[in-house]
Amino acid sequence: MKLLIIRHAEPDYEKDSLTEKGWKEAELLSNRISAMDIKEFYVSPLGRARDTASVTLNKMNRTAEVLPWLREFHARIYDEKLGRERVCWNSLPQDWTIIDEYYSKDLWHTVPVMSKGNVISEAKKVFEGIDKIIEKNGYVREGNLYRAISPNRDTIVLFCHFGVECLILSHLLGISPVVLWHGCCALPTSVTTLVTEERVKGIAYFRMIAFGDTSHLYAAGEKPSFAGMFCETYDNFNERH
Repeated sequence: MKLLIIRHAEPDYEKDSLTEKGWKEAELLSNRISAMDIKEFYVSPLGRARDTASVTLNKMNRTAEVLPWLREFHARIYDEKLGRERVCWNSLPQDWTIIDEYYSKDLWHTVPVMSKGNVISEAKKVFEGIDKIIEKNGYVREGNLYRAISPNRDTIVLFCHFGVECLILSHLLGISPVVLWHGCCALPTSVTTLVTEERVKGIAYFRMIAFGDTSHLYAAGEKPSFAGMFCETYDNFNERH
């Protein structure tokens, strides 16, 4: 099976919708996805993801199932430096890279600042949610692999957000989400593609063949949005710090 994880288009966070550019990005994305044979669509309940999906769904005369756990990952931690709570997946490099546990797929959530919050309990909702979709479509998780009960070439699409996308990838690939949150960036309307490989009959593993692909934007001469990134050099104050 093939799994497509799509980040929403450029967001208007105040309206929980899309910017003018975001709607254009969603249209270009729809041209790409509507040409595919898609078995099922799933979408986050948040407006920016649902609006992005709506362009494709309307074009294909399809609907998507709304899944609460596909919303942006909202588990919070208390940041003593800031003196307030914040999302758990956006830390400064000089803070998280000195903690070895953050690099471990099994220990990242045991770091005190993480364990004091509801991080792992919320993460398990994502892990269980994606496994239910995969099981519904013929593959049952066993340990770190999937038992291919009904092997197929179907394509499933998820419209969601960067933070939760990295959690899904961490579960499927066995990587700490902290490394993915900070070492990767999926730009608006980017498409991440994973496929199962069944090298031994009945045993499947997901392999990522593309991450954060925005070729549909480049093909149309549309520059990808900067949303989600930070300044390339500190002296550029036109970019987010």
